[in-house]
Amino acid sequence: MKERLKREILVLFGKRLKELRKQRNLSLRMLEKECEIDNSYISKIEHGKTNISFHTIIELAGALKLHPKELFDFEFEWKHDDLG
Repeated sequence: MKERLKREILVLFGKRLKELRKQRNLSLRMLEKECEIDNSYISKIEHGKTNISFHTIIELAGALKLHPKELFDFEFEWKHDDLG
């Protein structure tokens, strides 16, 4: 997968996480307490500055009380050429 697409997906994932957090009126510190993930790390995720593990996705979804697939509910253009 091309680096451009990876970066784009990380940024979109982060924006979606931030959107869901704000919908629930949670600060970074409040979310930190719910999932025991450092708020500075959550901030890096929200800004698309770090890759995250599946475990972290599950922790965040649990803290937000939603199915993990909802964190991926964003649009992006996927081309077969992007896979090579």
